[in-house]
Amino acid sequence: MADAAELSTWLINELTEAGDLTPDWRGPFGKVARHRFIPDTVWVEDDDRLVPVERADDEASWLRLCYANDFVVTQVDDGVPAGPGQVGREITSSASRPDVVARMLAALEAEPGMSVLEIGTGTGWNAALLAERLGADRVTSVEVDPAVADRARRVLGDAGYKLTVAAGDGALGYPEAGPFDRVIATVAADRVPPAWAEQTRPGGRVLVPWTTDFHNGALVSFVVSPDATMRGRIVGNVAFMRLRSQRGKRASLDEGVREVAGARRSFTRTHPYPVLGEYDASLAIGLKVPRCKLIVTHHDSGTYTVWLVDPWSGSWAGLDVEPGAERLPVRQSGDRDLWQEVEDAYHWWDRLGCPTADRWGLTVAPEDQYVWLDTEEHRIHQ
Repeated sequence: MADAAELSTWLINELTEAGDLTPDWRGPFGKVARHRFIPDTVWVEDDDRLVPVERADDEASWLRLCYANDFVVTQVDDGVPAGPGQVGREITSSASRPDVVARMLAALEAEPGMSVLEIGTGTGWNAALLAERLGADRVTSVEVDPAVADRARRVLGDAGYKLTVAAGDGALGYPEAGPFDRVIATVAADRVPPAWAEQTRPGGRVLVPWTTDFHNGALVSFVVSPDATMRGRIVGNVAFMRLRSQRGKRASLDEGVREVAGARRSFTRTHPYPVLGEYDASLAIGLKVPRCKLIVTHHDSGTYTVWLVDPWSGSWAGLDVEPGAERLPVRQSGDRDLWQEVEDAYHWWDRLGCPTADRWGLTVAPEDQYVWLDTEEHRIHQ
């Protein structure tokens, strides 16, 4: 069985060869052992359920999870598993993928001597990496879950990093320790909190995983102006859980979809894959179609169904996809024609010339937030 040191070396080499881990951060990755920050109980998916893996029961499996280049689920259902026999329903905290952590730290452009505010402490591993390079007195971290914050504070202290870990709403930042040179969020935001810019020095950088109801996967790097306005562009593809204050509603086929006789039926010749499965298209559609969530169910026959669900209004659409079919049946119910909205947004993106993610920008002012294409003058009305 490989030990932690061997697994860590393997992971660092993999990240370096892939170009994810820069020389500046290779040293901290080598010094901060990831497994020391992972809880003894983690969770894995098993037939659409979340089941625990206990370190005491199978340390080898637990250790492999710690050093795989993948996220590790560290909490479900806000710490109170909803199902019988400790079966979880929803992921509520995790240790991020190491390659995502490495890319985000590089994009943050933090240098020794700078002060950093981290939103979302989680296990504390990311905060430890920052502290290793910048100094523990230069790092402040905010975690919304008091139990998670307590554990991270203890583990960081045991590892020798005496940094500030505050329990509270990360959307409010941490003005007591500001202003900061850098802010990094390890949670996603739809409406980016203006407090993050207000607590950043002019010219400082704020790095945020930005999300919509439809699309989760845009990393925005902002630069802060003297008037606390921040402007940024999409610089990467990352997916994070939302700020708890912005969770919204969870989409569920059991709760959000009802087979009713009055469902509207039609056909489409637009295959859902280029609409929903391509990153650039999906990103653009999320700008135009609010309160729409995507679920895909696969069938033994090799077919699958694409569901679009609005858990706020109860509207839904279902597309049954059969390989090779030229026309696909569409069912829609509720006040919204969700498939039509998504298809219209896809054609809008196509008419724009199919812009890639790096052409989109986001401006966050104290009283406003808006998206633009290429330049701030080309504002997109959502």
